Amino acid sequence: MSQHIKTLAIAGAVASALSAHLATPAAAAEKEKCYGVSLAGQNDCKAGPGTTCAGSSKVDYQGNAFKLVPAGTCAKMELPGGRMGSLTSLKRDVPA
Repeated sequence: MSQHIKTLAIAGAVASALSAHLATPAAAAEKEKCYGVSLAGQNDCKAGPGTTCAGSSKVDYQGNAFKLVPAGTCAKMELPGGRMGSLTSLKRDVPA
């Protein structure tokens, strides 16, 4: 393989890695943590004391477990029983 082709391959790999790294914060900025909206076992992370992380919520709409949702939609989410999504952890529907 010629030196020119090797240089192009390395440059392409570096450019690809940089573009993937730079795209991640923008994608994350388009999402927000919304507490109390996930179904049992379907939270993205954090489910309060006694749980670990993703998929660890025990009940539907657990108030201290969040799901990532499109930015600006959390507070507008209407759930069964008059519940609403919240940008902060809730004390409702937390298993004992």
